[in-house]
Amino acid sequence: MTRIAVYPGTFDPVTLGHVDIVQRATRVVDHLIVAIARESSKTPLFNLEERLALLQASLEEIDIGDCRLEILAFDGLLMRFVEARGATLLVRGLRAVSDFEYEFQMASMNSRLNPSIETFFLPASETSQFIASSMVKEIARLGGNVSSFVTPAVNRALSARFAAS
Repeated sequence: MTRIAVYPGTFDPVTLGHVDIVQRATRVVDHLIVAIARESSKTPLFNLEERLALLQASLEEIDIGDCRLEILAFDGLLMRFVEARGATLLVRGLRAVSDFEYEFQMASMNSRLNPSIETFFLPASETSQFIASSMVKEIARLGGNVSSFVTPAVNRALSARFAAS
């Protein structure tokens, strides 16, 4: 049986923490779908096409072994997307204990929507547990160096976006 998982998020922008979760998730599933939310309660800095391109560029160099990796956008209810893709696992990254409460509530709600889909929590590695997209954007907006938090492609995109502001 093929283990298909979905790792959803806004990825605005994708960080090295996201890259780490993707790489580690590919070690335990056969097919990983990184799913970018088209719509969100957040106002993204980058549009969907830019986020797709940055995610693709950020994941090009990682070792995924025999895992099949897809990057797709989705609209609407995540569980419908997961079901339509034939996935049985949701991957969620946890940076800190504060993330757990929200993620636990979301996992519980998703379980009520479809009890056959399991949520798989991956704690951030010690080198990336402090990296948050919102902090990266704020540092970049204020002219700080974010190169140790993001891939070179994302660093260039952030520099260009804030140079134009």
